[in-house]
Amino acid sequence: MTACLRRALLGLFLGVAALTAQAAEQRSYCVFDPLGAAGPVYNLMKATRIQALNWGYDLELNAYTDEKIAADDFRAGQCDAVLLTDVRARDFNRFTGTLVALGAIPGYGELKTILQTLAQPKAAKLMTSGDFEVAGLLPAGAVYVLVRDRRVNSVQTIQGKKIAAFDYDPAAVTMVRHVGGSVVGATPSSFAGKFNNGSVDVAYAPAIAYQPLELYKGVEPDGGVYSYSFAQMTYQVLVRKDRFKADFAQKAREHFQGRFDELMEMVRKAEAEIPAKVWIHPNQEEATGFNNMLKEVRIALKQDGAYDPKALQLMLKVRCHSDPANAECVDGRE
Repeated sequence: MTACLRRALLGLFLGVAALTAQAAEQRSYCVFDPLGAAGPVYNLMKATRIQALNWGYDLELNAYTDEKIAADDFRAGQCDAVLLTDVRARDFNRFTGTLVALGAIPGYGELKTILQTLAQPKAAKLMTSGDFEVAGLLPAGAVYVLVRDRRVNSVQTIQGKKIAAFDYDPAAVTMVRHVGGSVVGATPSSFAGKFNNGSVDVAYAPAIAYQPLELYKGVEPDGGVYSYSFAQMTYQVLVRKDRFKADFAQKAREHFQGRFDELMEMVRKAEAEIPAKVWIHPNQEEATGFNNMLKEVRIALKQDGAYDPKALQLMLKVRCHSDPANAECVDGRE
């Protein structure tokens, strides 16, 4: 292909894109990324903006480094769509906000099955709550516990330790109190600083936060990261139903599900970048202790109304399909 032909084709493509954008309806899309417009999550959403043009909408992306402000602006109608973490999204949809339930999704195979199930049209009714609809579920990776001292290696040794917990997340607060830890209130923007400067002994985060938030500063030289999935974090796209056509959210859910493997490549790359010497691998006894603890926390939060029972049942069904011999598959408590 000659240079002249390439330039002509590029000009044609840009011209068509410009005409498409002019014909599309404008909507505001507020994107939470701790690193703002320079962050990886915000940049991922640029591709979604291009896709949305085919659905008749020109999404104006606005970066937020404070998740609470993004959620408040969405609730107030200043954003037509918003991207939040699952914990914040729980305020708008308790079902999808329960996907981050502690210990409920043990691995990425189970996570993929669940997100595939929820992207199907028959699950659409679960995606709607009041004026809002979930228009996408994106994997962000397993949530790992980070410690400044590797000797904190069991439910018993974590007692009395200062643990950074999002104070707006009842699950985190309940878990910390369940193990006898001391809750230190934090936000997605502040927890890393508190962990790195020693204000807290323990924090939790997915691997994608390790390098960008410089969590290695808190881990080094005596700490580590537990190679045990305490939860599965997701980013969730929410829209105001009255600002989009009826089929928009379903198209978006299917679009994001189609990008699952692409997004997981980012997660696995981030996990691989954590040095092998940093990982702490719990033995079977320690892992069993974590499993039992998280199960009790899930049950308590279901009884308190923080976790959605239908979501817990779905995740239990998937876990039992993977491991039918597990005792929780017959005890009926969850």
